[in-house]
Amino acid sequence: MALSKPPRALLFDVFGTCVDWRTTVTQALYAKAHAALNSAEASLATSVRLRATDMSIIQWGTLAQQWRDSYKHFTKAIAGDSSLPWKSVDEHHHDALQQLLVEWKLKGLWTDEEVRDISLIWHQLDPWSDSSAGIKALNKLCLLNDLKTHGSLGFTHIFSAEQFGTYKPSPKVYLGAAERLGLQPSECAMVAAHLNDLQAAKSHGLQTIYVERSMEEDWSSQEVEKARSEGWVDLWISINEQGFVTVAEKLGIEVDTGVQLQRSLST
Repeated sequence: MALSKPPRALLFDVFGTCVDWRTTVTQALYAKAHAALNSAEASLATSVRLRATDMSIIQWGTLAQQWRDSYKHFTKAIAGDSSLPWKSVDEHHHDALQQLLVEWKLKGLWTDEEVRDISLIWHQLDPWSDSSAGIKALNKLCLLNDLKTHGSLGFTHIFSAEQFGTYKPSPKVYLGAAERLGLQPSECAMVAAHLNDLQAAKSHGLQTIYVERSMEEDWSSQEVEKARSEGWVDLWISINEQGFVTVAEKLGIEVDTGVQLQRSLST
């Protein structure tokens, strides 16, 4: 598989593709819980204290996954129904965390102010080990500010869903990004770790680059193999390769990583 022609722009999905949200969020929840349990100032109900004390980092990882899944349902709903009221990602993450704390019988573990602060952890997600070097290399070929600064990700343009009034997989996002760059969809390639994202991009005329990331794909193994055999993914980077660095190399760019890449470990 190869791109039909070199793209003039690469459009990157961020959560899961550029950044390892799972490790960052899980570790943050685990650390914040233990800080609350060990705080001399916190006044916790006995049931909440026992519940939080008994939770392993694996269980916090499950809670983090449910938090992430709520985001997927939320964005898909708004993308598919324009009559739904607009809500920002930050608002959703805050509301969803509050709901999850109730469902997990952890309400009261943190103060309202602490919950709001924790809900913003999505602004400080650590990048995959290949993201920074790969993106900087890809900038030699092609034409979300907090994440850009935190992870030293060298994006040249940042597009937020708020600019388009909806979320992926709405065509307004894919086509709107191309339009703002002054390009035709065929001149752009969508880079993502999620086949449903790429399938939508392909249906709107974009080229597609799939970068496998640990535990990111929602499709079953049978669906993944079917997509591979159908060939609508133009460039497929396997989990055993080096992510964005491999993308750059396959596009004919010499990459200087500076240090040997090490794969990020997911919880």
